[in-house]
Amino acid sequence: MSGMMNGTGMMGSGFCVFLGILIILAIIAVVVWMRRGTGTNHSSQSSSSHSLEILKERLAKGEISEEEYDHLKRKLDEQG
Repeated sequence: MSGMMNGTGMMGSGFCVFLGILIILAIIAVVVWMRRGTGTNHSSQSSSSHSLEILKERLAKGEISEEEYDHLKRKLDEQG
């Protein structure tokens, strides 16, 4: 009974549970946000490898010379 007299009791423990849940949700939100940030790097690498495949195809078809291929490949490597 003395716990209810000084304001702790059911309300105090309920607040602690609420605060704990709030902290856990904040941690989950930060983890999700950080993963989305790293996900963009994977798409950038994928785009770079796709561009390199296109370059190889153009070289194989004779659309560009070996010098043009080397020059464009170096530019891709600088960007990625």
